Amino acid sequence: MKKLFTICIAALMSATMLAVETQYLPISVYAADDQESFPAGAKAMIENKLTQLLTKNGIAGIDYMGQFVLTITTTPIDKDVIPGPPSKIAEKMEMNLYIIDAYAKTIFSSTSFTVRGLGETETKCYLNAISHMPLQTPAIAKFIAEGKNKIIEYYDHEGEQLIKKAMYLAGQKQYEEALFWATLIPQQSKHYDAAISAGLEIYQKYIDNQCAINLAAARQAWAAEQNAMGAAAAGEYLANILPDAGCYGEAMELYKEIKGKVLADWQFEMSQYGDGIDLEKLRIDQARQVGVAYGEHQPQQNTSIEFLRTPTY
Repeated sequence: MKKLFTICIAALMSATMLAVETQYLPISVYAADDQESFPAGAKAMIENKLTQLLTKNGIAGIDYMGQFVLTITTTPIDKDVIPGPPSKIAEKMEMNLYIIDAYAKTIFSSTSFTVRGLGETETKCYLNAISHMPLQTPAIAKFIAEGKNKIIEYYDHEGEQLIKKAMYLAGQKQYEEALFWATLIPQQSKHYDAAISAGLEIYQKYIDNQCAINLAAARQAWAAEQNAMGAAAAGEYLANILPDAGCYGEAMELYKEIKGKVLADWQFEMSQYGDGIDLEKLRIDQARQVGVAYGEHQPQQNTSIEFLRTPTY
């Protein structure tokens, strides 16, 4: 029992260390759609494998297509058909990993390795090869480190201008886009603290603006029908008002007015933060979520990896 307890504690400590070591980096994963580098049906599996590669090497990337991309190409080396039944395809191929600046069409880091696949069709053979793709090797760790350092260098050079851009957009009340730019800057950059400070300032303006919009809509809904239906309609807007928004006090007064009239018929409570919560961390996370949501809903860049001279599969 004591040995089992020790093992559990060690596993917990190991998991905690891994969680601490995982760092946010604005990097996407991408597999080309042209099917020149790999057969149809493999894209989803490849992108999942690339995401695992980042995670295994301590990187939490982004779910939408951004400027910095982890991608892959393949080069067939040799192929044999093994007689059946059923006959199978055995293939050896070189896989080439790249971290690139997709906008500038430049390579930040690269590495390659060979894998073997076996399957009844070329697609199954390729998927089998992908399943054997290594995720943690010294070469891959070096590849990731080089790419990460190049991305950090970019933000060290451009971070000040990105913060100015974010503040300008906030001045135009384009808060979501402003938070997108402010929260892109990774923690490893020398501009991170300034970006967080700007992001929190912008986020406060954002939630104050959202509060004003939702409070006005709640008042209108309640004025139109001062009954249970009007209370329900107003509650949908009041639910979007955060406790640290500037008009939260006014929203609470409206809540009390409605509650006093509809009594138990209105099963609704205003949002509140629990005791012991790290409010600054929460606000940083919420600001980043707003920025990420903005990025996810933008038209995707016309990402092409043709400049990598991808060979035909």
